[in-house]
Amino acid sequence: MSNAFLMDMPQRSGPRPLTTPTNPHTQLDQQPRDDRPQQRLIGQLADLPGVVWAASMISVPGAKALTLPHGLAQGPLDAFMTGTEFAHLHPAPDHSLHLVLPPSVAEAAIEAGWAEQHPIARLGIISSGAVMVYAPRDAYEADIAAGLVRASCAYATGAELPLNTGH
Repeated sequence: MSNAFLMDMPQRSGPRPLTTPTNPHTQLDQQPRDDRPQQRLIGQLADLPGVVWAASMISVPGAKALTLPHGLAQGPLDAFMTGTEFAHLHPAPDHSLHLVLPPSVAEAAIEAGWAEQHPIARLGIISSGAVMVYAPRDAYEADIAAGLVRASCAYATGAELPLNTGH
């Protein structure tokens, strides 16, 4: 894991959004005014090597999951939420996403205000690196979220983490 990735993570502006304390783990406020930030995020993730987009096996209806073919899913078992699903994007009006990061990257994202640990992870039932990344409110935040998803993908494939979060 690259120390540069952790050091380059900027602080998210403003207070953390309100979220539900358990499943379904949902963001309750601070959503973007429109779908442009999520569309930008999806556009940046469209070319992740080997990633297959599918309906999430564990999220709300309409959530878009990022999965890997079994041959590419070479990361630790803790890198996945279920099967080979390592991340999913929630539909409107939520727009937040869940993903699994290496624990130290998850901790850095939480400290910088971009994420919070999933309530079930807090209970020790799933990977401690399972986090909610808050809904990007603008293009800049979509770029940061995309960097976190790329880090999750790298963890799931067993590859080196990217050098920074995209900014």
